[in-house]
Amino acid sequence: MRRAIDRGRAAPDNAPTAGTTVRFYADLHVHSKYSRATSRDCDLEHLALWARRKGIAVVGTGDFTHPAWRQEIADKLVPAEPGLFRLRPGLEPTDAPTADCDQPTRFMLTVEISTIYKRDQRTRKVHHLICMPDLEAAQRLVDPLSRIGNLHSDGRPILGLDSRDLLEIVLAASPDALLIPAHIWTPWFSALGSKSGFDSIAECYRDLADHIAAVETGLSSDPPMNWRLSALDRYRLISSSDAHSPQKLGRECCVFECARDYFAMRQALASGADYGGTVEFFPEEGKYHLDGHRACGTRLEPAETRRLDGRCPVCGKPVTVGVLHRVESLADRPDGVSAQGRAPYRSLIPLGEVLAEIEGVGAGSQRVGQLYRRAIDRLGPELLVLEQVALDQVARVASPLLAEALARMRRGQVLREAGYDGEYGAIRLFEPNELATERRGGLLFALDDAVPRARPRRRRAPVAADSPEPEDAAVTEPTSAAGRGQLDPGSPLLAGLDPEQRAAAEHRGGPLLIVAGPGSGKTRTLTHRLAHLVTAGGAALESCLAITFTRRAAAELGERLAQLVPDRAPRIAVHTFHSLGLSLLREQHAAAGLDADLRVADPAAQRRLLIERLGVAPAQAERARERISAYRRDRATAEAEVAPLASDYLRELRAERQVDFDDLLLLPVELLERDSALRERYRERYRHLAIDEYQDIDPLQLRLVQLLAAPGGDVCAIGDPDQAIYGFRGADVTLFDRFADDFPGARTVRLQRSYRHARRLLSAAGQVIAGRPDAAPTIAAQRDCAGRIEIHAAASERAEAEYVVQCLEEMLGGHSFFSLDSGRSDGSAGGELTFGDFAVLYRIEAQADALVEALARSGIPFQRHSHRRLCERPAAQRLLEAALQDPSAGSVSARLAAAVDRLVAAASDPAER
Repeated sequence: MRRAIDRGRAAPDNAPTAGTTVRFYADLHVHSKYSRATSRDCDLEHLALWARRKGIAVVGTGDFTHPAWRQEIADKLVPAEPGLFRLRPGLEPTDAPTADCDQPTRFMLTVEISTIYKRDQRTRKVHHLICMPDLEAAQRLVDPLSRIGNLHSDGRPILGLDSRDLLEIVLAASPDALLIPAHIWTPWFSALGSKSGFDSIAECYRDLADHIAAVETGLSSDPPMNWRLSALDRYRLISSSDAHSPQKLGRECCVFECARDYFAMRQALASGADYGGTVEFFPEEGKYHLDGHRACGTRLEPAETRRLDGRCPVCGKPVTVGVLHRVESLADRPDGVSAQGRAPYRSLIPLGEVLAEIEGVGAGSQRVGQLYRRAIDRLGPELLVLEQVALDQVARVASPLLAEALARMRRGQVLREAGYDGEYGAIRLFEPNELATERRGGLLFALDDAVPRARPRRRRAPVAADSPEPEDAAVTEPTSAAGRGQLDPGSPLLAGLDPEQRAAAEHRGGPLLIVAGPGSGKTRTLTHRLAHLVTAGGAALESCLAITFTRRAAAELGERLAQLVPDRAPRIAVHTFHSLGLSLLREQHAAAGLDADLRVADPAAQRRLLIERLGVAPAQAERARERISAYRRDRATAEAEVAPLASDYLRELRAERQVDFDDLLLLPVELLERDSALRERYRERYRHLAIDEYQDIDPLQLRLVQLLAAPGGDVCAIGDPDQAIYGFRGADVTLFDRFADDFPGARTVRLQRSYRHARRLLSAAGQVIAGRPDAAPTIAAQRDCAGRIEIHAAASERAEAEYVVQCLEEMLGGHSFFSLDSGRSDGSAGGELTFGDFAVLYRIEAQADALVEALARSGIPFQRHSHRRLCERPAAQRLLEAALQDPSAGSVSARLAAAVDRLVAAASDPAER
């Protein structure tokens, strides 16, 4: 595509002249409710309301390529100043701050477009922010893009289009359009990203690069970082919120000092005159500031990453290279470039986050919301409060503590914990002990007169008339304080727990088994127990060890502990069984006969070793791997004929200086069994053990726990035998039932109140498991719901998937002509439900493929949440195979490249997550 383009035009000759020059904030990169993973409140009315609360004069519409959103824009907005719009009369928000907020919000037509394409033998994934001066120009852009990709499924469309060609189409739609490379440093989707970008803006947009006037720096970088690249000097640096909910508006934004109209703003970005710079995050708060590997909890400075050759020190896989590292790799100037002659910037913390830190509650809590509204009503819009309002006025109207917080923020005196690999960082203004002291005297006392602090209530669980629930029957041991080793009856940390949860959390002085039914607060109980041990029980932080089965569960435990004891949680060891074994082997590698830099071979690497080093046929490699694993874990019941292959496999594995997942349990058990002194050292270190999901434990994992636990020591196991599903992996639910035999003197506490599930569902589940001789009493639901449960017996997984599709189509009233023509739906139902009202749940990943195939075949849009790699999915394998076998698609390399392009596009689609 090559079209003649007017390269030098800044605004049409007859463009309306600028009005009065003013200073105002603008947030141009936002999203609507039609983008995936956004708030339903992302409509024009709520965006206008929150823009006024924030003090933002101009906000982007976002998503104008989406047809439904474009229609809302046309219906609800009317032209205002040249190139800008405002809400129609009667739609303007009335629930806005009363101070300094008398200007209605202006909207600019904007959209973010994702392009995924191949160039120079690399897959590129670049996001672009596009601004248009009018709806006619927006339509001229939509028309050609709709022929390239699907603009209906997401407000931020994904197109298989080169960035340079997208820019050409944009300029052809309107020479007054702006295309701004979005969040240019984000690793995965940006012009300069470490994963799929380029080394310069010019390289990305080629011969049309001169039409790029500004770049968006993103949340994880600030202007001084960008000043280190001389190649960026020619661009204006802008910042935007990229908000997916109205409340996030203005967390980053631009400052203009020109007439409030599209053409004046465009000219300010083109020339730099009348551009007032940016409002920024502290860059460490961004999700990709440092390098790291979120799955392993590994966060690295660039120098550490280079020293480790880009590999995670825990699992050996490549880390995600963050923004700071990428900036350093491209920079041609040292850190500390002078700000002289450059647009100013200021780093701020959202007011809600400041109030949340002061109050010691979540930023989304009701109390913070109340205090936020009171503050902006009295002091003015948020950005004005953060940046300009006199501190003595803040102290007088709100509190001296808030004034002190703002003073520290304005000085840049903050405590920083940098984000990495998709995890937001944390910016704090106070040391925890400072706020602990202040809270004893009250915090935002001037505001507290109008905003009462919520007081925790002890609520009696509702009991249905037909479902009597004994209040104290769940505790199977004496409940006196002396009998259960109670630590602190008045502990505020445990105030929100129900009686059974509290009994479990307070227990101390021997083994404890917690039987936790579905939705009964298992993780809550376990984490409160650990937090209570270290805050009121005198337990040393390093003496606590929590063990679970998956990295996701371990991450959740860590997050919950961080909320309960934020200043202490990092020192509490939280592991999966395998990460615990790896940690022990790294410490004792010499005793285990291993190298210090041992690496863990995943199943793919094990199969490759069997095929390449031992001559196993590829089709038999997985079965051989499973047989070897079974033999090594339990030789008494395994096939003896696999012994020679297992021996050869282990020899080759060690020659590669590797261990496998079985080694992570077998070797620690072997070390602890043969070395009593070592065993006692670890027992002395970990005096308090907590094991999550105990119903899924297997004999080898149990042996490791027994070796770590001192006889009669503090071992707490929690789980539900009725939820045991991993017998096929070697788990043995009978180990749960014999906990008291394995740990003599154990006490049992049952959690019998479900806070998650409805009474009807639990009643049905209770009927299903009632035949088990040792089944626990039915758990009591704390809520109910309408509807009924239907049980359907299907002949196969494919038949089951087809039944799911048929039910969806019936309840939707049909979603296509095929639904009606085929008789799947008569069209009489539907009208109230949409696709977003449904979820199809399955227990294990292997069950998903048939459902995905049936949904895709029916044309029903869906999102699959999966942890399987794309190349392992049958649909992806079929796509590659079909591409390679199609002779009409050109050469083999061309066919493969086309197939890979489609796979990459699918990987970026939320439906394939």
